[in-house]
Amino acid sequence: MYKIILSFRYLFRRRISYLALGAVALSVFIVVVVMTVMTGLVGDFKEKNHDFVGDCVVGTQSLVGFSYYEDFMRILEGEDFVESVSCVVRSYGLVSARGSEQSIGVEIIGIDPERHGRVTGFGGTLHFHKDDASKAFEAEYSPSRPGCVVGIDLWLRRDARGEYSYDSRPSATVLSVTCFPLTAKGALAKAGTDLVNTKTFYYSDTSRSGLAKVDSSAVYIPLEDAQELCGMGGPVKRASQLYIKFGDDVKLNAGCSKVARLWKEYAAKRAGDAGAGLLETVSVQSWKGHRREFIAPMEKEHTMVGVMFGLVGVTTVFIVFVVFYMIVSHKSKDIGILKSIGVSEANIVGVFVIFAFWTGLLGSGIGVVLGVAFLRNINTIENQLFEHLGFQLWDRTIYAIGDIPNQTDVGLLAVVVLSAVVSCMLSALLPSRQAAKQEPVEILQVSQL
Repeated sequence: MYKIILSFRYLFRRRISYLALGAVALSVFIVVVVMTVMTGLVGDFKEKNHDFVGDCVVGTQSLVGFSYYEDFMRILEGEDFVESVSCVVRSYGLVSARGSEQSIGVEIIGIDPERHGRVTGFGGTLHFHKDDASKAFEAEYSPSRPGCVVGIDLWLRRDARGEYSYDSRPSATVLSVTCFPLTAKGALAKAGTDLVNTKTFYYSDTSRSGLAKVDSSAVYIPLEDAQELCGMGGPVKRASQLYIKFGDDVKLNAGCSKVARLWKEYAAKRAGDAGAGLLETVSVQSWKGHRREFIAPMEKEHTMVGVMFGLVGVTTVFIVFVVFYMIVSHKSKDIGILKSIGVSEANIVGVFVIFAFWTGLLGSGIGVVLGVAFLRNINTIENQLFEHLGFQLWDRTIYAIGDIPNQTDVGLLAVVVLSAVVSCMLSALLPSRQAAKQEPVEILQVSQL
């Protein structure tokens, strides 16, 4: 009992203890705020990439695509673990508005909007057709003609708050899409002066996926039109990728392994068919593997931030160590008295370790409370700073970031609190052990009293 009483007395009656409390609280506050924001940004970015391609991708990076995809789609759709499959054609071309001499280089994405909406989050990215993705290519002003969906950053500009100014209905704009068609062997499908395919589309909607590279370069058109433009049509049609969505109870790695096995068996059966060589370039990847070149840099930044604030924690540990050393050195009289009445070294060490425990627990508790309160109001605070001082954490006209992530993770809070408490206890261990080893006769000399 005396250990608890003494530890509380040292905690609340020594002003220097407040320095240790403040150092722990400040460190925990910073770590909670920064790691919550960074974790939220990385998690949101991953989710957007997941929504963009579904759970699994069967495809090739080659611009000529691969053939015999339709039979494999039917095989996949007959499997219980597959919920839906979408065929995608991806290539590059030029887009220009009628009456304009300026052409813009874009990525052409050919899809069946109904299928694609079942596999990915495509429907949720639309503005005018978000309730019915199957009508994404129907322009209200010309429903009988082929429409196209344009990446939001190709069409509109963000204001200072990151918002777009939409019209009440799609503007009547005619776009010409031009592409170099390729044969199955990668050669130009056309010769002479007429090397390209050009087709007219009518602007029907915008897509806001939240992925800056996609929203600033993608133009979505009907699958059949994309195959025709890119030279992937004809008797044996070709596609670039198949996006697959698994059932809710299917684990990602298990589902991808099943798809990979099915593809290996299917490719082996097609080995003798014309154009089967293209099947050798096809790979089966999870959405994480397929989008790794975009996700990996974010994860590395997240890790680096974690390491940096780990170093902040080390600095805090050093501060707490110095504070505990000073407290223990000023309590040599108490230690001498305790040892003179028979208190063991372990119990003396226990007094200061318990003191360190309460310091870490109370300091980290204060830091967590302040951090959570700050995070709950962080967007309001930023809005007020922007309104009065013009300050923003991220320039919304450049970065595709909306509200600052502020959803705290109980697991993260628990790890931070536990780390703070353990660090404080370890910081108190060395000075308290050194003090406890001293003999009472040395401590209680007249000159020391």
